[in-house]
Amino acid sequence: MFLLAYHFFWSIPLVFLWPVSGLMRLGFHRPGHGSGLQRRLGERLGWAISEAPPCPAGSIWVHALSVGEVISAIPLVDRLKEEFPERKVVITAATSAGLAVAEEKLSSRVHRIIPMPVDAWWATRRLVDLVKPSIYILVETDIWPGLLALLKQRGIKSILVNGRISPRTFRAYKNGAFLIRRAFDPISACLMQSDPDRERLISVGIDKKKVIATGNIKFDRRIEPMGREERGWWQEILGLRPDDPVWVAGSTHSGEEEVIFQVFEELKASFPRLCLIVAPRDTGRAAEVAAMAQARGLRPVLKTRISNRRDAKNRVNDELIIVDTMGELGRIYGIGAVSFVGGSLVPVGGHNPLEPAAFGIPVLFGLHTHNFVAMSEGLVEAGGGRQVADGRELAATLRAFLRDEAMRARAGAKASAFVEKNQGATERVIWHVKQCMGYGA
Repeated sequence: MFLLAYHFFWSIPLVFLWPVSGLMRLGFHRPGHGSGLQRRLGERLGWAISEAPPCPAGSIWVHALSVGEVISAIPLVDRLKEEFPERKVVITAATSAGLAVAEEKLSSRVHRIIPMPVDAWWATRRLVDLVKPSIYILVETDIWPGLLALLKQRGIKSILVNGRISPRTFRAYKNGAFLIRRAFDPISACLMQSDPDRERLISVGIDKKKVIATGNIKFDRRIEPMGREERGWWQEILGLRPDDPVWVAGSTHSGEEEVIFQVFEELKASFPRLCLIVAPRDTGRAAEVAAMAQARGLRPVLKTRISNRRDAKNRVNDELIIVDTMGELGRIYGIGAVSFVGGSLVPVGGHNPLEPAAFGIPVLFGLHTHNFVAMSEGLVEAGGGRQVADGRELAATLRAFLRDEAMRARAGAKASAFVEKNQGATERVIWHVKQCMGYGA
């Protein structure tokens, strides 16, 4: 009854959308025709799935919702290829940004990258027929009951890896515990990031025998240390002097940049050569963020405009750089003296602090870290991170780090040691994947 009602939910909108979607589909399939909206709608409704050549039978299917989940999946994909060289790895992602990052980071590692359609019966059947998986590995989130039920009907096991249940999600799960239990029922194993995540899932009625805390595979992502040559290259590209202190504020959201700019203005009085690099989480906001800074009397420059200057290494140093490119923040963190990870001064839930930590850079973040509770708390306890309540605490903490190089070095060393100490989750996940695939111990 649950699945019947669920599929009915997906079928009703199609009745009303069919005439419009049919016209849009015509444009989608005509060579040289079709807008971006048509193409995206086609991906979400699974129009092109039936026309794509099928994957080899027995593929390993890894699904990652968006950018964060795709990045989390990188070390897992690497280990899957090492452990199962005879099988093809297929990646699906649901968002345009997630697909773009998957193409950039994983296209050379996997057999195919496929846009994930909605969980409608006609789309999921086509997708399963296309992928022909031996196992379905869901990274962190994006539970689709229809797909999971179909996979179970066909004898294909599903496994959730790097699962996390934030306090907000937990409240929602408790309010709909019956539905959540039905949705999770087809999953063979739920491998959670931490003990609190495990306990939350068990408390809504999920079988405790299949809910296991294996750690966070984000710790296992290989981040190459930044050598002197690469550091010099970034400084040249960005027009920075080698001895200038740099504050990198990454993955920022609306409401945070205003605070960051105010703090930057205060710090410039004491540290006139301080450079600030801001990377909005949504790069489409870069021009808006630059205009916001300019309105305050600051001198912002977009990163792409610096890169286009032939005389970048000879020009006067820019005090404020706005990153308007994707995929570069992870390395830019490495040139910072201190870092701030956004989504945490506003109630977004925070973003991954491991990239700056792995470089040995002290990490600052706000109080809203419910998406990375265990990670942020552990980083603070280790001495490699600091949590700040507002702009005043942010300014005071930054001032202390900028004044004391030895203090920065100690905190940075503790941050990188924290990352190394918590590695190994991927190996535990691989063990459970092998069990689900019938490979034995």
